[in-house]
Amino acid sequence: MIQIFHGAGGGRFRPSSPVVILLVCALWCVGPMAGFGQETRTIAPDEAVDLAIKNNLGLESSRISTETKKRKSDYAWNSFIPTVDLGGSLMRSNEATTSSGIAPIAPIPGLSTIPGLEVYGMAPYSVDVPQWHVAGSLQMALSINFGMFAAMRTLRLDYEGGILSYEKAKAQLERDVRKSYYQMLLLRENIALLRENYAAAERRVEMARANYRAGLAPELTLLQAQVSMENLKPTIDQAENGLKLAMAQFAMNLGLDYDTQFELIPVAGDVSFVPLDIRDLISQAADGKPDILELKQSVLALQSRRKATFYQIYTPTLSLSWNLDPTFQKDPWKDTWFDGDSWRQQSGMFRITLGFRLNGLLPFSSEAQGLKELDDSIRSLNIGLAQAVRGTELEIYNTILSLEHARATVEAQSLTVNLAERTYQLTEAAYRAGLQDLLEVQNAELEMRRAKIGVLEQNFNYLTGLIDLEYAMGVPFGTLSMSLRSVQ
Repeated sequence: MIQIFHGAGGGRFRPSSPVVILLVCALWCVGPMAGFGQETRTIAPDEAVDLAIKNNLGLESSRISTETKKRKSDYAWNSFIPTVDLGGSLMRSNEATTSSGIAPIAPIPGLSTIPGLEVYGMAPYSVDVPQWHVAGSLQMALSINFGMFAAMRTLRLDYEGGILSYEKAKAQLERDVRKSYYQMLLLRENIALLRENYAAAERRVEMARANYRAGLAPELTLLQAQVSMENLKPTIDQAENGLKLAMAQFAMNLGLDYDTQFELIPVAGDVSFVPLDIRDLISQAADGKPDILELKQSVLALQSRRKATFYQIYTPTLSLSWNLDPTFQKDPWKDTWFDGDSWRQQSGMFRITLGFRLNGLLPFSSEAQGLKELDDSIRSLNIGLAQAVRGTELEIYNTILSLEHARATVEAQSLTVNLAERTYQLTEAAYRAGLQDLLEVQNAELEMRRAKIGVLEQNFNYLTGLIDLEYAMGVPFGTLSMSLRSVQ
């Protein structure tokens, strides 16, 4: 209940007071706004992956790059489209010129001895040539080389490599989202254990206070219990802040606001352990891991680029060209441009040229050295591929060892958890009866907490290890667990 008092006199406002009404309205409006944006969103791992693939900015950049490469591959044939250049020029001579010569004039009667044949008289002429000129140009050219066909294949391989890069980025994103999901579950379970421990610490404080009042325990025991309880608060706060930070990063990966709150669906039941064959898994990873597939595609693309460069250097080039350059012979400012007789072709022609560049025949030329550099790059890339395959083998071996360690640890510590819980219960009962001191209870609780957290961490380590293993094999996430269910 909210009560509002008036000044120093302590007089209470009447409910009908305008100030009270305004304040109540303000609180009514602000209340929902304070919780706006903090609505908890229930989300499952598969739904989180779908959101990330749809909204993640990094993946969107990879998708755009792939679309660009696809467009280049689809229109690779445009290198066979001839270049067409159309231009026009308006020119003025620096000095006026004249055109002179001899031209026929009127026929001279009586000089021809052949019937129907007339004899013309000749006279010199001189004509001023216009200083202004108009000229047009149209040129078409096409060069064909065997390297153009290899370059088209290179663009196709580059596009296929872009698809692999996109699929790799998507698989990495899905792997990271699923691991983050389980990591947040682990943090949440850890916080729940810490809160249980804090509740137990509160109970011990109450028991210590009761024993102290009854004269069964000294004040030091009560103070120790209080200190132990207060020491848990920073640990809980730190764990909660870690969960908040993990959720913020998780939300950013999903393309959501950083302050989005999630309600995670817990893992149902105990974690199932998968039978693993090291040799089979290593063989699948060497053929299906996204990183290795991307490297193999890069080798193919570089080999195709080297082939295209070789053809461009060591095969002849066929060039086809055709051009027009009509020039207006009269004054463009006085005479009409639409008189066909006033335009004259200067040097228009159709040309076929077969050329071969000799520089590539010299071993020290830039062209020949460029080929050697490509050969070196291909060898280096193949070495990197071999190293990646060996690294994957070691990665798979290490992952399987970690999975087996997690499985063995869970199986061994499951009994330890039961024993630690029973020990803690008996120690706490003895402390309540005054037969044990507080230190023994704290040690029993610490051992129980360690056992529970150890089992919890190993279970989640096993789940995240399976995710890493599925990524390394290049199989859809969930394949190993699904195959286990079919075996069971």
